[in-house]
Amino acid sequence: QVQLVESGGGSVQAGGSLRLSCAASGYSYSPYCMAWFRQAPGKEREGVAFIYNGGLSTYYVDSVKGRFAISQDNAKNTLYLQMNSLKPEDSAMYYCAAQFCPYGRLLLRKEQYNYWGQGTQVTVSS
Repeated sequence: QVQLVESGGGSVQAGGSLRLSCAASGYSYSPYCMAWFRQAPGKEREGVAFIYNGGLSTYYVDSVKGRFAISQDNAKNTLYLQMNSLKPEDSAMYYCAAQFCPYGRLLLRKEQYNYWGQGTQVTVSS
């Protein structure tokens, strides 16, 4: 049974930084895709950063490009999201997601992921 547990959320002022972590267990498939999604109140869940098979490829949505960095530590089975230059519009619940992806390309839609963490809240004040 795949389990994903996020941590590292909190409250920061605009311009600050946070690093989110997602500890994965029970995941035996390879290659796999992982991602960070976020959902603000009243809005749809949106993907922000994606990684394929431990870092062979990554992708960021325009709104976070140059500010966020996704990475994995395979030895620790942990996914990270380093968030710098945070803005109030980055405030949301952040979720990590995982999915077996055998076709050599990133999965960019939330419907493509079967495994989700419980989320960690990020609040950025102006």
